[in-house]
Amino acid sequence: MPSFDIIIIGGSYAGLSAAMSLGRALRNVLVIDSGTPCNTQTPHSHNFITHDGEVPGVIARKAREQVMRYDTVTFLDDLVTSAQKLDSQFEIATSAGKSFTARKLLFTTGMKDIMPPIPGFAACWGISVLHCPYCHGYEVRSQPTGIIAQGDMAFEISRLIRHWTKDLTLFTNGPSGLSAEQSKRIKAHNIRIVETEIDRVEHENGYIKELRLAGGATVALKAVYARPALVQHCAIPEALGCEVNEQNLLKIDMFQKTTVPGIFAAGDNTTMMRAVSLAVSSGGFAGAAINKELIEEWF
Repeated sequence: MPSFDIIIIGGSYAGLSAAMSLGRALRNVLVIDSGTPCNTQTPHSHNFITHDGEVPGVIARKAREQVMRYDTVTFLDDLVTSAQKLDSQFEIATSAGKSFTARKLLFTTGMKDIMPPIPGFAACWGISVLHCPYCHGYEVRSQPTGIIAQGDMAFEISRLIRHWTKDLTLFTNGPSGLSAEQSKRIKAHNIRIVETEIDRVEHENGYIKELRLAGGATVALKAVYARPALVQHCAIPEALGCEVNEQNLLKIDMFQKTTVPGIFAAGDNTTMMRAVSLAVSSGGFAGAAINKELIEEWF
């Protein structure tokens, strides 16, 4: 059974960044990736210097090419299906029937967005239905924009997005869940509140044209912000005993260590701040932290 110093599960931005750090640290690394990044539909990545406006897949391909120049790093296109702790190492199995062992595991497996049952929403996700104004807000600045949210989240997103556009409507898709004070403050900034349920998102190739409401009314829009529910994209860390917080994110310490010794995590599965630049940063730091731990165990 092939053995490695570290197995990285998830080979997108955080995983590849960690692999580069570890490859440059002369570590024997296996990166396993199933090829299902959460930003598959996103046409352009922004707010990442040297890559602003680049296609996300192009960034990942270039990163993989650079990482594979380090001869101690191996990349496997496969899906990890299980993992177990065996004394001083971990054993993992893949959907292709392969097994490997490693002294450390790093999960950079991201999060899965649970799309609301609104026809057209999923088709627009990452294109014109957006999660982050820092990633995409500049491109739709000053345009007719909607927010789909309720309660405290609706209030916070309204405050945030109002900075990018004055033409803003909050769609709560039913009772708003806002307090009287929150509603007052939102309306004071000329943000419309619509509690009518949403029937569907009308779009063309993922670019929103309008929201169609129950009863037939429509509202023309260029973009919509939403924060769907999130779950871990990979259930294996929790199966190994790694704890998650109230936001379903893996708990980590300042060195990217999970609550299970020998298991680390980085990227979107550990933070609400989902951005390519931040995933790259946390992955690079995780690689250094893992190498440090291996050195401390040896020296």
